[in-house]
Formats: sequence, C-alpha cells, structure tokens
Amino acid sequence: MMIAPILRRLETTYVTRDIVDSTIVIPTYNERNNIDILINQILQQPRFRVLVVDDNSPDGTADVVAAIAADEPRVGLLTRPGKLGLGTAYVAGFRRALAEGAEYIFEMDADFSHDPGYLPHLLAAAEQEYDLVIGSRYVPGGGTTDWGALRRLISRGGNLYAHLILGMPVSDATGGFRCYRRRVLEAIDLAALRSNGYSFQIEMAYRTLQAGFRIGEVPIIFPDRRVGHSKMSRRIVLEALVTVWRLRFEKRQPR
Repeated sequence: MMIAPILRRLETTYVTRDIVDSTIVIPTYNERNNIDILINQILQQPRFRVLVVDDNSPDGTADVVAAIAADEPRVGLLTRPGKLGLGTAYVAGFRRALAEGAEYIFEMDADFSHDPGYLPHLLAAAEQEYDLVIGSRYVPGGGTTDWGALRRLISRGGNLYAHLILGMPVSDATGGFRCYRRRVLEAIDLAALRSNGYSFQIEMAYRTLQAGFRIGEVPIIFPDRRVGHSKMSRRIVLEALVTVWRLRFEKRQPR
C-alpha cells in the first residue's frame, strides 16, 4: 500500500481531449436552487459529464436536471424512489458511470462546497500518478471557511479518529470531493460496502488502500454550503464511529 499526499498545487492541468472520459457523480436531495448553475459550470470543461443521482427530491430537483438532459447529452439523471442514503447513491452512480465507459469517476456535492474549478487539478493528479485523488481540506494549501467551532471539531476529530484506529495515512479521509480511476472501482466489491452515510468516504479510502492502490491529496478550500442546510446528523456521526471499528477488526480481504 502506498500513499503520497500532494503538498503543492499542480502546475500542470489536465490534457484537453475531444473524448468525454470523466463522469461527475452528484447525489441530490432538494438541490433545485443549486443544480442548474453547478451543471453549467462543470460543462464548461469539455472532458466532463455529469450524472445526477436524485432521491425523489420534493422540490423538483430531478425535473430541473431532466430538462437540462433533454438538450445536453453530457448530462444524465438517475432517479431513485426515496432517500436511500449517500453511500448507495454513490454506488449506483459508480455503476452507471462504469457501464457508460468512464475512465475517471468523480464524487462531488451539489451545494457548491466543492468548487468545480478544482476538477482539473484532481483529474491531472489522477492522470499523472494516483488511483484515488482526494480534494483535501487538511494538507498545506487546503482549508475551510465559514465553519463553526463544533463543525471544525467534528471534522478534524473524525479524520484523526480514522487515522489512529485504521492507520490510514490520509489527511482528509472523510472528504467527499474525489476522483477515482476506473480500475479502482472495478477492483472494489461495491456490493459488499456497508457504509451509507459520510463514513462511506472512510470505507472507500480504506478499501482503496487494501487493494494496493495509491492515494494522493490535492488541497482545496471548502466553504460552507451556499443554500439550504447541512445533512449531517447524530446518526451519521454514530455510524462513522462504528464503521471505523468494524473495518479495524474485520478479516482482511485478499487482493
């Protein structure tokens, strides 16, 4: 297992190609006020395709995406019958992206806490060296803005907790702004993943290292969401606490 944080901003950018080989998976629930602007910003970069996974948002998020997709072939929509969890939303999106031939599959929030301007940096790092690239708040050059003290404590504490118990040399194991190379998601048994909240990010990083892949971290600035409310809850935090110990004591899977 190898991991090497990128402690500098990459001077190079991703290679511009005519082929669309990168899919951005975006889970949504009540993101109508954000999603059209976000999609338009992503599509300004020609190699990216957007796949929205919507959990039957009451505010009509899926309708907005469907209207865009009707005129834009680089936008896809996967609808689900209700709130089935963040982890299962990503897994469903990963499977669709793999089936459609994506070579690079991203995770990204819909609330603009993840700036689309960082997408080329994550992609460049994946093309040049790493199998999983995390947009990291906790490497030099990264950070958070507009966060309260409690949220900072929970985030920092969660990452330290995962590092100490699992021995993962990852600064931001809970970060959800990521780029996976295709071969990582093909190697991981997605059906066996058990985490469904924010602990999904910890489990995916752990499985990536277990499988012998390399992780790099690119610094990002992470602001608070622009519209709506955070979906963090006591249940999600508890799941993360339990997940770390479950991973620690499970029988190691062969590569």
